Amino acid sequence: MNAAVQLDVQDGVALMTLSRPETGNAVSQDVADGLLAAALVCESDDKVRSVLLTAQGTAFCVGGDVRAFAEAGDGMPTLVRSLTASLHMAVVRLARMDKPLVTAVNGAAAGAGLGLAVLGDIALAARSAKFTSAYGALGLTPDAGATWLLPRLVGLRQAQRLLLLNERIDAVEAERIGLITQVFEDDALAAEALERASRLAKAPRRAFGRTRGLLYAAMANGLETQLELEAQSIAEAAGSREGREGVAAFVSRRSADFGSI
Repeated sequence: MNAAVQLDVQDGVALMTLSRPETGNAVSQDVADGLLAAALVCESDDKVRSVLLTAQGTAFCVGGDVRAFAEAGDGMPTLVRSLTASLHMAVVRLARMDKPLVTAVNGAAAGAGLGLAVLGDIALAARSAKFTSAYGALGLTPDAGATWLLPRLVGLRQAQRLLLLNERIDAVEAERIGLITQVFEDDALAAEALERASRLAKAPRRAFGRTRGLLYAAMANGLETQLELEAQSIAEAAGSREGREGVAAFVSRRSADFGSI
């Protein structure tokens, strides 16, 4: 890891923290590279059973490091390509890993920060959090998966509103339109997010990994294709150690122990 993104694994939960609070956790090359390195660890480390992404300071992530863009001058396209190469690979790894992702949005989420904020399977926000695309004000276009995620989360009309009108919405509005899962008071967010990540860490990791994959696949598949994928997946799950443990626990009227599987 680098100093821009911290990673701490405790009791199955990987706490991934954006750690450039003095810049609003703006996405520099260091942040993009740090996100990728952390995502690769989370994806491959069997001790990690769920991931919690949050940030230090009063902002979650204000988007790209615009000062670095300006300083790059004519080299800005090369800088942006390098930055998005790491950032987008990190997004893909976090989306495709067989572990659920919780995001805890502790403040402003703009630009790439918006894409990261809503990437969570469970996306939680502090009441003070604000969400905006910000790209249009800079003459830029979206990244970090925003044009893929937003229409699927909130519909095309709301995505157009957010990305073209550049409206800033608060956490309550974000919850109302389905951009995030739930809002909490600022001082409760960290504990609530950790509780959910810890709960997910005790869940059947591989079954939830398959469920994540099915949900993403459903966005592109027809009904028959999706039903076939569901049939294959549940049959595989039924033959797995998780499936056998879950069924045995249900019949025995005890809590299933997925953590050691």
